[in-house]
Amino acid sequence: MTRDSHADPAAEIAAWQWRQIVNGATDTAIITTDVRGAVTSWNTGAVNILGWDEAEMLGKSLSRIFAAEDQQAQLAREIEDAISVGKGGGEEGWRLRKDGSRFWAVGELSPIRDGANVVGFIKILRDRTAQRDAEEIIKEERHALEVLNRAGSELALETDLHKLVQIVTDAGVELSRAEFGAFFYNLLNDAGESYTLYTLSGAPIEAFSRFPMPRNTEVFSPTFNGEGIVRSDDITKDPRYGKNAPRQGMPEGHLPVRSYLAVPVVSRTGEVLGGLFFGHAKTGVFTERSERGLAGLAAEAAVAIDNVRLSQAMQREIGERKRAQEALVELNATLEKQVVERTEQLRKNEEALRQSQKMEAVGQLTGGVAHDFNNLLQVIIGNLDTIKRNLPEESARLQRAAKHAMNGAQRAATLTQRLLAFSRRQPLDPKPLDVNVLVNGLSEMVHRTLSETISVETVLGAGVWRIEVDPAELEAAIINLAVNARDAMPNGGRLTIETSNAHIDEAYVAAHSEVVPGQYVAIAVTDTGVGMDAKTVAQAFEPFFTTKAVGKGTGLGLSQVYGFVKQSGGHVKIYSEVGQGTTVKLYLPRIAGEGLTVEESGLLPSPEGAQEETILVLEDDEDVRAYSVDTLRELGYRVIEAHDGPAALRLLEREPRVDLLFTDVVLPGGLTGAQVAAQAKTVRPTLKVLFTTGYARNAIIHHGRLDKGVQLIVKPFSFTELAAKVRDVLDAKAD
Repeated sequence: MTRDSHADPAAEIAAWQWRQIVNGATDTAIITTDVRGAVTSWNTGAVNILGWDEAEMLGKSLSRIFAAEDQQAQLAREIEDAISVGKGGGEEGWRLRKDGSRFWAVGELSPIRDGANVVGFIKILRDRTAQRDAEEIIKEERHALEVLNRAGSELALETDLHKLVQIVTDAGVELSRAEFGAFFYNLLNDAGESYTLYTLSGAPIEAFSRFPMPRNTEVFSPTFNGEGIVRSDDITKDPRYGKNAPRQGMPEGHLPVRSYLAVPVVSRTGEVLGGLFFGHAKTGVFTERSERGLAGLAAEAAVAIDNVRLSQAMQREIGERKRAQEALVELNATLEKQVVERTEQLRKNEEALRQSQKMEAVGQLTGGVAHDFNNLLQVIIGNLDTIKRNLPEESARLQRAAKHAMNGAQRAATLTQRLLAFSRRQPLDPKPLDVNVLVNGLSEMVHRTLSETISVETVLGAGVWRIEVDPAELEAAIINLAVNARDAMPNGGRLTIETSNAHIDEAYVAAHSEVVPGQYVAIAVTDTGVGMDAKTVAQAFEPFFTTKAVGKGTGLGLSQVYGFVKQSGGHVKIYSEVGQGTTVKLYLPRIAGEGLTVEESGLLPSPEGAQEETILVLEDDEDVRAYSVDTLRELGYRVIEAHDGPAALRLLEREPRVDLLFTDVVLPGGLTGAQVAAQAKTVRPTLKVLFTTGYARNAIIHHGRLDKGVQLIVKPFSFTELAAKVRDVLDAKAD
């Protein structure tokens, strides 16, 4: 360091002060070297980032931190640049730690001068591994979205089955970063174990054509039987591999496969159309992200293949119809009329089927995003709830801001719930129900919901049968219909809610898909509003379709009603005329037994817990787990926590007392929440279990209904809801 002869000596920084300043940069490596690159000082940040302490590095060449093979040459280049242009390095790249591990870093080498002479260098190095990993994740997600969007667009236009499957296979290779991929069509021989190669990507067709098709072995069986996805970091070490004669694994000359990923392609009818298979010569290539992306691609492929097969079937039908029409051209007018009627009926059936396929595709997409979105909403709503409860009353502005934020988050939660209802993936908790009692109890709420210019009338049928549905969801459906009716009567009118028994016969079923003949209870909601034309009625149940002005409705009200009724095994029908009004009829199946009754709920117990009561919180999302743990501790419970199933089971073995397992349904680590609960019950038979989920798939919910005896709180939940539910489960009598 040069000394300014005019500077105040008292203003200079002492060596110990300079050392303290440099060591204060604990997350930045600040290193000085002599002119040859030998280390002369090594701060605390360098120790933290690189692992060597100062004593180990003093006098040693700085070249040892470079990951390149020519370490000394890399250092020489930086020294040369620092002398000639004032800075060496500056580009990001890999560096080495003491333990030999690599990390991504950025650093510059600057000269230290004494007058005109370079007496050494200072190296500033920062660890950017976390930022690079985040950037790579974003890049991968963007790439996956681009691939899926491009494939979806191409699939929507393609009508050739072979080209369609080739699009899917190519997209799968690009999406998963596999070396090659193949689609094997599920065509069985007489022995029931032969499959047909349909498309190949990333390798010539000769790579497979000289080998026999895969057989129904332990490796291939889960895919061709539609049992689920198979992913292996090294298929040669998989316990299912190499057990079948005569080859005991891959035949001689087969493309090298270590990383393996196979996804079944299953039609909406349950038929396994085939399987997508991807391989790579390296191990550990495929990840959970690859698995999720290919699962979505397989679902798109199934819908597209079904559509093409339907189109081909319709083309054959049209061809046959044309030949029949030519043969009957000489027949009388009565027969001609019958042909016209038959043609129109086929057209309507085709349109109804296409509509069903479109709504099912939206439903699959909705269920896929609901789990992650509800986890995010849980963190947002939970922490807003905490903020609101802890804000001082005099902070009116902050109170209002928190309230507005909570309202927005709850609207998002409601939107997600409606999407799940439409897609028939919401967890229903059906109970035996007297519809007349429910409708009569709702009448006051409906009165309050509607304007004073609308009169409300309830007509309760005599001897109405009992049904088994989720009462809360049925109430929400009726309120939804009442709100729609209100909006259709801007100048006032009359709303009628009517209950009755109904019978759906075979003739009606023949003209309406997804309807089962039998006895039903009908709930009709009728208004005297503006009504709808036939085109609007045909689109009314589609998600996001609305006739209201922009910003006045989400277009999910009727789709939620539709999804709930279908999930409950019922049927819904709209009758409407422009200028005359609209009637929406819900048909819900009659309960099998009339002797069932609904248990009367008693007074809610105190939501607070005793200090000795212990709860194990099992949640993989760190933010959701943190909120749940903090909330339960605030309620007075003793709380322990785990991030996956194996960790939770280890805690159960060590802890002397655990009263309740509060677990997410979908977990990493190979065990679902339901599996953890089952194993925990074998260790602690009296353990209470409360599940939580944003989207439960089929772990504790089957055919849209909660398994018997299962306790569930759906994300996002509030402080009050969690307090009441936990207390309710803890106080419940053991089964």
